[in-house]
Amino acid sequence: MNRRRPTFLAALTLTATAALTLSACGSDDKASGENDKIAGADTGSEASASPNSSATSAADDGRPKIDLPSDLKLVFEDTETGDPVKDAVLADSAERMRAVDAAITGTDPKAEALGFYNTGKALTAAVSWVEQFDKANATLTGEARYYDRKVTLKSDTSAVLTFCADESKGFSKDKKTGEIAKTPVTKNSYVLYNTRLDKNAKGVWQTSQIISTRGAAQCQP
Repeated sequence: MNRRRPTFLAALTLTATAALTLSACGSDDKASGENDKIAGADTGSEASASPNSSATSAADDGRPKIDLPSDLKLVFEDTETGDPVKDAVLADSAERMRAVDAAITGTDPKAEALGFYNTGKALTAAVSWVEQFDKANATLTGEARYYDRKVTLKSDTSAVLTFCADESKGFSKDKKTGEIAKTPVTKNSYVLYNTRLDKNAKGVWQTSQIISTRGAAQCQP
């Protein structure tokens, strides 16, 4: 897997959702360093760290409340299918994406939501990715749009969700200077994601695996 230079702001290739590409999942993400906007975060690493389980503010149903900074917007299309189970998968996947961004941008500094919506290797890699942003003193800004979201139920507790991401309007930003790493829009600004989600005992559909394909033909505008 092609690893970028995570300690340099201009080389932080990430997604507004920081949707993590795991080497263990056989990622096909081949993006080059030219695409320094919000893009598929392919760290390919597995850290031993785990997110702090201390609570941030929580919603009435016990789920962590996730807030994002005003300069970061995530747009999720295809939110309703008419099937309540598929709709729950879509909703929890979206919350998972927002959770990673909240940890990166500092609106969830204790990363409660990160551990709530991720499990297994996805959780391990998510923690590692957030740590890289922290070390680089970088954050996220702009907008990412998620579309063509399609759910396939494999069992009562397992599902596959594929979707496209338009990451052409999202960028990394230096926390100290506020400098935004903007680059031109290319075919690699559009990414195909293939994810697996598993329903836990609390009824939460947690993301356990993600594979990304940058520049996928089916996601081009």
